[in-house]
Amino acid sequence: MPDQRDTVLIEQAKIQRMRLGAALVYGHIGERRTVNDHMKRLMGSIIVAAIACAACVGVSFVSQLLTERAQQATSTVQTPTGAVTP
Repeated sequence: MPDQRDTVLIEQAKIQRMRLGAALVYGHIGERRTVNDHMKRLMGSIIVAAIACAACVGVSFVSQLLTERAQQATSTVQTPTGAVTP
């Protein structure tokens, strides 16, 4: 019976040492990240980047369109006869 208690105590100490070593190297278990967590972050980052890129393209397109319309409006001048000349 005493041999079993000693063996259990030694095993518990070994497990505790392994856990402490892992916590020292990898951090607290709540702070560790799994591959699945990293993949979720990667996919989220890609989606946010795509949305930001689409927004930039849309703003650029609308800005260019408004600039062209403004240039067309200022370049057309009405003559006294009512004809429009470019």
